[in-house]
Amino acid sequence: MTYHLSLSPNAEADLLESALWYESRQIGLGEKFTKKVEGYLFRIQNNPLHFPLKRGNLREAYIQKFPFVIIYEIVENEIVVFAIFNTHQNPTKKP
Repeated sequence: MTYHLSLSPNAEADLLESALWYESRQIGLGEKFTKKVEGYLFRIQNNPLHFPLKRGNLREAYIQKFPFVIIYEIVENEIVVFAIFNTHQNPTKKP
């Protein structure tokens, strides 16, 4: 089955903000972060059931080497990414 993957405006903002923060710390690190996230998004799109259900229909994919989790839901043939959440933040802010 082919799935269409889309990022919510919040997830897009999370990705951009985090990449800019990493880039400000070390040149090239923001790009490494973005590529790592894109790799996980590709994996999610190709095998969305691989990552575990956490709350209701939401699934979470923890990113290796960066303290982030991708939170998404599968709705028919579409995967909606709600957040790219920094796990060092207060967990009560987690969507």
